Amino acid sequence: MLIRLGYDIQFETAVEVPIVTLLNVHPSREKDLREVDELSTDPLVNVESYEDTFGNRACRLLAPPGKIRFQNSTLIEDSGLPDIEGPDASEIPVHQLPPHVLPYLANSRYCEVDLLSNTAAELFWNAPRGWNRVQAVCDWVHKKVTFGYEFANPIRTALGAYTERVGVCRDFQHLAITLCRALNIPARYATGYLGDIGVIVAPSPMDFSAWFEVYLGDRWWTFDARHNIRRIGRVLMATGRDATDCAITTSFGRARLIHFEVTSDEVQK
Repeated sequence: MLIRLGYDIQFETAVEVPIVTLLNVHPSREKDLREVDELSTDPLVNVESYEDTFGNRACRLLAPPGKIRFQNSTLIEDSGLPDIEGPDASEIPVHQLPPHVLPYLANSRYCEVDLLSNTAAELFWNAPRGWNRVQAVCDWVHKKVTFGYEFANPIRTALGAYTERVGVCRDFQHLAITLCRALNIPARYATGYLGDIGVIVAPSPMDFSAWFEVYLGDRWWTFDARHNIRRIGRVLMATGRDATDCAITTSFGRARLIHFEVTSDEVQK
């Protein structure tokens, strides 16, 4: 399967503003690209590409006063299969986890593990260990939290999603991540493209999506507490502790978003 990926994002600034982006396909999927994956700007400015702390491909630039446009269109090959399942994947005792995985057990900006530890124990401590326990977390979050773009709140944390029971995709993932970490299951935030491939087309405009990954056995596995089904055509862009580490754009000054369009469509060969 071939998928056309792209975006058209525009900002307006009053003065020069430094901006960092995470708009490229994740290095783990670069081998699947069939066209160049590069951020282009209008007006043309110098763009510096680098690898961030979490292994994501990031870019930084200095936006001039006025309007600036970020664009890209690329093509990626995908298996066309749903997210891989691992029902026999087991939990690893904390003392046996690889050191690089340990940070994904701790508190982070949007994931208050300490404040939800008792809740996680009450809800899931007796659930079957491993894959099934993570799925139980997803089932619970998916059932208990109501999705709606009108519920978007950039400062809502996992605890907020738990108490308010509303949110957008990032809130579902933050809550699921926090509950998994409280159960000693490493979990990290993920973001990327998720088009309406193999599902009923959503009435809302295409957007980037959030999901999460857990470390079971000897690898990371994809889960999605919002959709709670295995999806086709998921293309990873970035991973991190939570949404703080995976922001699509971060401006160091006032940059007003004036246009946002994302493409993730299957292309017939």
